[in-house]
Amino acid sequence: MNEKVDAEITKENGVAVVAFKTASISNVEGINAVSDRIKEYIDKNCPNSLVFDFEGVKFFSSNVLGLLLEVRAKLETYDGKVVISAINPRLHRVFKITNLDKIFTFFPNKESAIRAMTSEGTTGSTGSPP
Repeated sequence: MNEKVDAEITKENGVAVVAFKTASISNVEGINAVSDRIKEYIDKNCPNSLVFDFEGVKFFSSNVLGLLLEVRAKLETYDGKVVISAINPRLHRVFKITNLDKIFTFFPNKESAIRAMTSEGTTGSTGSPP
């Protein structure tokens, strides 16, 4: 389970997207490296909205939850929003157990998340599985 952690940071329709490219995100050094890249991107670009796309991710360690919370707090300082797309239903349970499903908005796929972020607000689901 010590796969290299990889994520691609892009901008689609004015929305920043962090797409994880690793099925298992558990390598602490890799998570820290991706975290540093994301924070640097945020510092340089100040995105109003950021989508974390978990398409294809089967497992992640609790460090990923910490990363999500850090990024959310960073964007909240200027009213930016963080949403999550394409989360595996098994992983979504982790959000429910930790009550993080109440602070993140979930979308079934990246495209619907981007559409919602470019419209007048986030209209994804909070609390229910994608």
